[in-house]
Amino acid sequence: MRKQILVALLGATLMAIASIGHAQTYPTRPVRIVTTFPVGAGPDVALRLVADKLAQKWGQPVMVENKPGGNGFIAVDAVKRSPADGYTLIQMDNSQTSAHPSLFKHLPYDLMRDFEPLTPMLRNYFFMVVPGDSPYKTTGDLLAAARAQPGAITYGSWFVGSPGHIGGAMLEDGAGVKMMHVPYKDMGQLYAAVANKELAWAFGSGGSAGPLQRAGKVRFMSVSAPSRLAGFPDVPTVRESGGPPDFELVASVGLLAPKGIPAAIADKVSTDVAEVLRDPDVLQRYEGMFYEPYALSRPQYVNALTEETHRFGQVLKKLNITLD
Repeated sequence: MRKQILVALLGATLMAIASIGHAQTYPTRPVRIVTTFPVGAGPDVALRLVADKLAQKWGQPVMVENKPGGNGFIAVDAVKRSPADGYTLIQMDNSQTSAHPSLFKHLPYDLMRDFEPLTPMLRNYFFMVVPGDSPYKTTGDLLAAARAQPGAITYGSWFVGSPGHIGGAMLEDGAGVKMMHVPYKDMGQLYAAVANKELAWAFGSGGSAGPLQRAGKVRFMSVSAPSRLAGFPDVPTVRESGGPPDFELVASVGLLAPKGIPAAIADKVSTDVAEVLRDPDVLQRYEGMFYEPYALSRPQYVNALTEETHRFGQVLKKLNITLD
């Protein structure tokens, strides 16, 4: 028995040494990051900026491969079947990591079983976007109208189960009101509908709804953050504007790897991405896209995903929102 224990300990030690050795030399060849977003989308642009910085740091090409569509399932399937060696990673947003488990009864992946969360990359809060001349001056005004006319106030999102849809449902739940959700095919159509008063409001980011806001076509009524944003000091939080006191809606995008990636390599990717996100050039570019650089250690990221999945699940189950 003692001999078996010693052999087991020796094997574990050799594996740990090998893992550390791999991390010290990683990467020795090009790294591929598959994204669920199309070319030119905000998260894709943000990822390519980070990939370029990582390539400079690692001395190896870091290639971004776009596999959009299918609710992210196309990209997920490709990466799930890839070797767990650190040379294939995936970029996913928090609707795919945290909302999909409750939206789909037959989800073709299990996040924690099939993937190793490495680190988030960015996050952004959402504004309540209303027409430029909307009669609703505050969130409280809009909720009062929704309370007086259940189901009459419309809000839109860029698809069923999107952060904008889930956020609207969370607002309804928190305020005890009922509104009508209208899904659109893309963000351009969505915010044009708000500007044209086809919709009373929609959640939107500074990047997606910003052009119409700067043109005066829409107005940012409030923001779904715990405090006002530096770039928009005159826009109150949902709470300050008369909404639920604890309301918060945030989108985030992160990097994951196939399950089984050596721990030392996973730690290296996480640490190096965090360092890149502190680069002045990255900070400036992210600020221009209204993104907040957001990095966590691997255990912190796992905890954040677990808590978020539970929170989204409660709302989606309560409101009976599913996609299959």
